[in-house]
Amino acid sequence: MAQIPNLDNSPLNFTALRERSQKELINMLKNVRGKKCLVIDPKLGGSLSLLIQTSLLKENGTELRHLSADPVQTECSKVLYLVRSQLNLMKFISSHIQNDVSKGFQKEYFVYFVPRRTVVCEKIFEEEKVHHLITFGEYPLYILPLDEDVLSCELDLAFRECLIDGDTSALWHVANAIHKLEFSFGVIPTVRAKGKGSAKIVDILNSLQVEEPVNVPDMGTPEINMLILIDREVDMVTPMCFQLTYEGLLDEILQVNNGAVEVDASIIGAQQEKNKVKVPLNSSDKLYKDIRDLHFEEVVQVLREKATSMQKDYADVKTTSQSVSELKDFVKKLNSLPEIARHVSLAQHLQTFTCKPSFHSRLDIEQTILELQNFDLCFEYIEEMIHKQEPIISVFRLLVLLSVTNNGLPKKNFDYLRREILHSYGFEHMPTLYNLEKAGLFKRQESKNNWLMISKALQLIASESEASKPDDISYIFSGYAPLSIRIVQHAIRSGWRSIEEILRYLPGPHLDLKRGGSTNTSPFDKVPSFQSNLDRLADGRRALVLVVFVGGVTFAEIAALRFLSSQDGMGYDFIIGTTKIVNGNTVLEAFMTTN
Repeated sequence: MAQIPNLDNSPLNFTALRERSQKELINMLKNVRGKKCLVIDPKLGGSLSLLIQTSLLKENGTELRHLSADPVQTECSKVLYLVRSQLNLMKFISSHIQNDVSKGFQKEYFVYFVPRRTVVCEKIFEEEKVHHLITFGEYPLYILPLDEDVLSCELDLAFRECLIDGDTSALWHVANAIHKLEFSFGVIPTVRAKGKGSAKIVDILNSLQVEEPVNVPDMGTPEINMLILIDREVDMVTPMCFQLTYEGLLDEILQVNNGAVEVDASIIGAQQEKNKVKVPLNSSDKLYKDIRDLHFEEVVQVLREKATSMQKDYADVKTTSQSVSELKDFVKKLNSLPEIARHVSLAQHLQTFTCKPSFHSRLDIEQTILELQNFDLCFEYIEEMIHKQEPIISVFRLLVLLSVTNNGLPKKNFDYLRREILHSYGFEHMPTLYNLEKAGLFKRQESKNNWLMISKALQLIASESEASKPDDISYIFSGYAPLSIRIVQHAIRSGWRSIEEILRYLPGPHLDLKRGGSTNTSPFDKVPSFQSNLDRLADGRRALVLVVFVGGVTFAEIAALRFLSSQDGMGYDFIIGTTKIVNGNTVLEAFMTTN
């Protein structure tokens, strides 16, 4: 099955967006005539695999290489670099060119920046005295479809850069991505934003509309009816919780990268020489589309039923005389057998983790933290993890969860855990602790804790009887409804008015505005309740909401939004936009790296 996702069922014409990006890339290669070597930034390589087949890149006499510190080995006289605007990559390219010059090679060099060239990057080439040897260009890839309802800017470090480094270029990138969408689908009439980064994006978006306006009358009716922007910082509780949907668990345990997981061939019973095999995970796989957002326990049940049904059909074919049409139906079912086998194998592998007592005790302590039940018990649990030297990332996840829900830790507890981490794991983790403190994720308690009030007002914690019923988004975490999605629910229903007080206790400003010069009221402004059909548009079509997570979104949150739009009486669909798909580990790993 192809890794490039099928976009035929997208609520918007994502296929046209993807084809435009493909065309721009191919034209870029064609403009460099003759045989050439395309050297790709490895991070971009993954993104491009969702955009274009490698075979298409290899046409027009193109060799492919991945960028690294090592010189490029190629006979081609033209070398074309496709890179993000990152300083360390400029150093690599400079050293490659210097290496070629020292050996007397005469080559032409082209550097294409994604999505735009920057002065600081070109300054590196000037300092390294190779600027005059390079032809510069841009490949404006701001956003790409990961699936039929998910768009990503693929900015790995956006959250950390904004919070720790004071680098807001990711916000400019997101605003440009949205503006480019508006050129295809019209100016979005209603915008609601929560968080510092989101508010800044709205400012940039308005400036872009002045500088490079989307012509409102020419575009007709906008295809996207509302834009909701929300900073990751507004809800740091959700990514720290362990995801329990099938797709969320795959990401937590195997890490989903560019719409695929890489697993040992033995896990899925693949007969091949390679040790590792890539398993694509997107809507093109019909079974995966059906089960990806279910709670893992339910997925196991569904797969069991499908396998049992297949066994029964096989037994019937062997023991009874079947008509041709019955045989045809059976053969049709056989076509889905590889999909069933693949997901049974993956689920079996996940169960080796979910069956461990340590997994369940971890979920229990998470729930205790969320309910603010027993601080001492939670503190002792984390202390024991440190003394057992469990993976430091697991320690940080629970530590951040405890700190965020308690608005920091009492000074005595904070100082003690900080000291124990450094003694147990080494003083090289000092910068990480500093970064977490600077971001407000692990800090001393200095003011009143509002988590209990927020969770009650927004009904974040379900009762035991409610948690077992899959009729609310709290099923996703077995009893916890993601804060970010509760905020989105309110944003759609009545704007920020109904939760104005609560929003004040969450980081950053909130704003609500009309755009595009339209005097029409938003289709959502008069919607009295979630169960009402009034949120459909005047002509009966379902309204379309673009929800953009600035700093990353988890698969659990994506599942929650899909669940909401599938409910009876819901008159809207969601498209999810993000800087990157994340989980607790990847969010915290960004704080552990040094720039």
